Amino acid sequence: MITSTHNRKVREIRQLQAQTKARRKASAFVVEGVRLCEEAVIADWEIQYCLYAPDLPPRAQTLIESLQEKGVSIDQAADNVIKAASDTQTPQGILMVITETPLPMPENPGFVLILDKLQDPGNQGTLLRTAAAAGADLVLIAEGSADVFSPKVLRSGMGAQFRLPIRVWSEYEIIAYCRQNRVNMWAAILDEGPPYTQAELSIPSAVIIGSEAHGVSPDLRQAAQPLHIPMPGSVESLNAAAAGAILIYEVLRQKTPHNPQ
Repeated sequence: MITSTHNRKVREIRQLQAQTKARRKASAFVVEGVRLCEEAVIADWEIQYCLYAPDLPPRAQTLIESLQEKGVSIDQAADNVIKAASDTQTPQGILMVITETPLPMPENPGFVLILDKLQDPGNQGTLLRTAAAAGADLVLIAEGSADVFSPKVLRSGMGAQFRLPIRVWSEYEIIAYCRQNRVNMWAAILDEGPPYTQAELSIPSAVIIGSEAHGVSPDLRQAAQPLHIPMPGSVESLNAAAAGAILIYEVLRQKTPHNPQ
């Protein structure tokens, strides 16, 4: 059992939890809790090692047994060690260090979600989860956004990172990719362009959700057509995750063949 908070693995986990730079250098990140750890196993991403607390519920114990069968490096750790390594106030008793394994790019993308410098990890994770639920083909994240593998984005994404091809690119690379693949770009802009229900989203389309503070960046805005979400009520704007969810499901609606029944 690991009993020291100064153990090498514990120090590494804390660094990966806290620093984007460390995650990128190691091409690795940390997942916590039974649900996210199960998602990592189902996705078959490389698990470098796992720490777990002595008293686990049956579901977590079953997961530990499956990791042992796979030959994953596993260490039991004292409760205070798990707490020191955790990013949450109430740790669930299991943590894994995962090697980042980007999913392959789609050959003919029909729907691309572009997140443009979203800083709020909750909004970003929620949008990733929504995109995964709606069957998006690809998520492109503009440089300067929240780290997709940060603890808060992972928790709010609920495992979406394991199901979606995700790339972090410059604005130039995003525009070039969409043009090369003949994907129409639409930018959510307040009071500009047609209402979202009148935009042609049934053909290959990319929807851009801008940052909470500054909206869509100038280069992406110039490369895209505007659309907007009508707001007849007395509010100035929608939360980025709420606006994105509306647009994501409008794309799905338009791409789903109409069933008269």
